[in-house]
Amino acid sequence: MKYEIKDINLAEQGKNQIEWANKDMPVLELIRERFAKEKPLTGIRIAACCHVTKETANLARTLKEGGADAVLIASNPLSTQDDVAASLVKDYEIQVFAIKGEDTETYLKHVNIALDHRPQIIIDDGSDVVATITQERPEQLSEVIGSTEETTTGIVRLKAMEKDGKLSFPAFAVNDSQTKHLFDNRYGTGQSTLDGVIRATNMLIAGKNVVVVGYGWCGKGAAMRAKGLGANVIVTEIDPIKAIEAVLDGFRVMPINRAAPIGDLFITVTGNRHVIDTHHFEQMKDLAIVCNSGHFDLEINVAGLNEMTKEKKQIRPFLDRHILNNGKSVVLLGEGRLVNLAAAEGHPASVMDMSFANQALAVETLVKKQGQLENKVHILPEEVDREIASLKLKAMGVQIDVLTPEMLEYLNSWTIGT
Repeated sequence: MKYEIKDINLAEQGKNQIEWANKDMPVLELIRERFAKEKPLTGIRIAACCHVTKETANLARTLKEGGADAVLIASNPLSTQDDVAASLVKDYEIQVFAIKGEDTETYLKHVNIALDHRPQIIIDDGSDVVATITQERPEQLSEVIGSTEETTTGIVRLKAMEKDGKLSFPAFAVNDSQTKHLFDNRYGTGQSTLDGVIRATNMLIAGKNVVVVGYGWCGKGAAMRAKGLGANVIVTEIDPIKAIEAVLDGFRVMPINRAAPIGDLFITVTGNRHVIDTHHFEQMKDLAIVCNSGHFDLEINVAGLNEMTKEKKQIRPFLDRHILNNGKSVVLLGEGRLVNLAAAEGHPASVMDMSFANQALAVETLVKKQGQLENKVHILPEEVDREIASLKLKAMGVQIDVLTPEMLEYLNSWTIGT
């Protein structure tokens, strides 16, 4: 078995982490138990490009129990938990190519190693693997049954490929499932982003001006958690509907140019590039803190910041002070990469339980419906979403009401008056 990880001797701690996360992932565990009996993925080669965390490890275990031959690579240089990677290799015999802190060259090498596996299913996090196989290995496209995508950014890329006629297989937009984005993006990103900021800085959030750039589901979560910690939250947006929502949720809304001089902490969650740019750094107060919780580090113009920097100091892990030519300093967290995974541990297992249940069922659906789906971006059926939500409620010990026959008749009839 081939692998490339930091240290196989970290496996014991990694296994403890994986088992600890599994206690909070009852829905995925139920799916894994079924997969072990039914083996719906027997012989299917899978390339998974994900954050290599203890939660992802339980997804990888589920795929293997279903009969899949899976290879796992990191989707972000700073998100890998090296002990988890070691345990996946040693204890679960899953091929892993991921090292925390790997450079871009190593990452691209791992993408090509994953494609050397000649995957029939691609599990992607940002659509890098799908984009690479499409542009650089078109001869393999006929072997691909389909892909699943975890992120908003990746879905944007897939839809652009579909529009251009370049999507050669069906893709499930897992992020668009309600049991994914309503919970993972809002509660997972919201909590883990502030966790990463606090671990990296040990700053007091209360009383600070926290600027949340983008008010999608991730931005809503970050704003909500910052407000809960006592921050004065400012939201910047380009979408008028989301801007109104932010105002009615109790936040100040203004352009980033107006927010730049007054923010103490900036959090980007847009999925776009250079939403904080060089002219914004020039306007910021001394020692303003900047971090990203969107998918790519391009949200913050890190290259531009480096060009403006006359001296750079690492104050503590994942906290760099950039002393600018104008004499002021900008503090960058996690090198501009995902702060919740670079400086903390990412989303809690209980919320990733639903996200990875969607991933596992999306993979199963692609295999079951091989040859039946159009080469476009699909959403998992509503009944799958509801099944996952029902299993989650059951695991939480929560019961809900059921419609009576009379209620069902009323809802399905147009002849019964009010």
